[in-house]
Amino acid sequence: MAANQLEDVVQRWRTTEDFKPEDHELFLNAGHTCIAQGDSIQLLDFIKEEANQHIVRSMGSGLLPALLNEVLRKDRSPANCQAILNELVKICSVKELLDILLQQVEDTDPNAIADSIIVLMPLIQSVLLRMSEPKAVGLTLALDSLQKQISKLPVPYSHKQEQEDVYGLCRCCTAILTFVQPFVQEVKNQDTNSVATALKAALLKFCMKSLREPLLQVQLDREANITEMSPLWNFATEIMAILAVIQEPLPKILFYHPLKGKEDTFSEKDTCLVNESRACMAYLLFVHLIAIDVFPAVFSPVFVLQRNMEYINLLLRRKDESWILKGLDLHVKSLERVTDCSLPVELLDLKPFHEVPKNLITIMTDCPIQHLRGKSLVVFQLFIEKLNGEAKHAFFRRIMKTSHHAGVESIIIKNIKNQVERCRKSGYEDSWFEGAPLISLLRDTIVLPQGHETDLLNGMDRVMESLNLLRYLLIQEKKHSTGIWTDLCHTADSYTKLLRVCLSMSKSYYGTELKRLREDKKIKAKEFKQASGKRSVQNLIVKTEMLGNMPCEAQDKVLQCAPGHI
Repeated sequence: MAANQLEDVVQRWRTTEDFKPEDHELFLNAGHTCIAQGDSIQLLDFIKEEANQHIVRSMGSGLLPALLNEVLRKDRSPANCQAILNELVKICSVKELLDILLQQVEDTDPNAIADSIIVLMPLIQSVLLRMSEPKAVGLTLALDSLQKQISKLPVPYSHKQEQEDVYGLCRCCTAILTFVQPFVQEVKNQDTNSVATALKAALLKFCMKSLREPLLQVQLDREANITEMSPLWNFATEIMAILAVIQEPLPKILFYHPLKGKEDTFSEKDTCLVNESRACMAYLLFVHLIAIDVFPAVFSPVFVLQRNMEYINLLLRRKDESWILKGLDLHVKSLERVTDCSLPVELLDLKPFHEVPKNLITIMTDCPIQHLRGKSLVVFQLFIEKLNGEAKHAFFRRIMKTSHHAGVESIIIKNIKNQVERCRKSGYEDSWFEGAPLISLLRDTIVLPQGHETDLLNGMDRVMESLNLLRYLLIQEKKHSTGIWTDLCHTADSYTKLLRVCLSMSKSYYGTELKRLREDKKIKAKEFKQASGKRSVQNLIVKTEMLGNMPCEAQDKVLQCAPGHI
């Protein structure tokens, strides 16, 4: 019946080029009936017939949505409908085809993103390859639409999830690489003409977006990815290879920020995200060594570190495990190539060298993920080891004034001791950790931050490291006089005198609380038995646990062990 409908009007259509709206409606109704009734073979034969080419060229693109829906159905074989689609993209107007196909990408079912765009990509590619001058514009529009949908797919967190690929992100990444290959090849073959230049801009934008999404969220494991052919590892490798093919030198992109000056390549919003793409590029290049063979070896390790610190800072300040891990790994790899004790103090005046240590401290003290806290401490220590003597001296002062965290301050004090010890044992002279500079540093370091009101319980780490440092210096100065004995004794006396006052006040405070607790215990023994120790000691916190959560006997023991009762 559907075939007969087509035959009734085909004779008139074959003799005219002027198709009216009612002709379009009739053609689409007949085509949709064929598709719905499973007569796709007859429709395919009609489309292939030479005499009908101008009819299909004028009206055939309207069949695309129905054909695509049929191809995506799971209960029928899509072969004939797929063949019809392949014919239509060869015959119909490229502008109409591109508009319809991109609208289909935009309207993709959120529950079938991967399946939909994997079907659409080869069709869009065929249309673009038919285009001539505006090809780069069409490619840019297509890639924008496709990447917008791909960015909605969850990123696999583990290698197992990547292999399972439940949501299809890996399949989409593989498919989009196939999608862009003809255009990459065209750039290689026509390197200097205007078409190639425009295609380069479109491909550059695609690569930079891909670096940010999904690669910035991906957890890459070099060993596992190489041995088991990870799709996402392959995607990262190919993206970096495309950048090399379109002749965008990696140092130029990473270190000299040329993209901001490329008109019509990035929107204002895109430009704000470019640094995140660069951060991912630096991570792939220096951590996983992807494309390192095309990266010039002329840049000094200090220069590379200095340039990478901007990206490290960007990654560390994002509260996302994947980003933080990449920032820590990039920081380690950037530091490892730098000679110990070589970074000059002038670098500390640069904003990234001020912000990155602050972010490391935030991760060390506030991050709920244990392995990130541990790794940030390792990186923090590695950074200290790369500073020269003057830079260490300035850095220690800065952290002691700004960290406001006893644990971090104890790390700095321990580093001061290690630095003095290293200089004296090895015979390496560092004027910043001896004589007057050392005494000046000690006066700013060996102190109780809030004077006699210092909370010794929360500041115990700093107090113990301070006493340890003073003990070491006094013993060493007595053995090997360096002329700082008088100043050192004065510093030690001032500190211990104030510490005794703090201990006395602490003893008095906790003694009062202990006495009140015992009196309450005697007066209300029955209530304590019935309440099973639920009565609380108001507003008294020990290592973030309320004493009121403890039985009465345990409260008694804690108060006896508080500062001043040790």
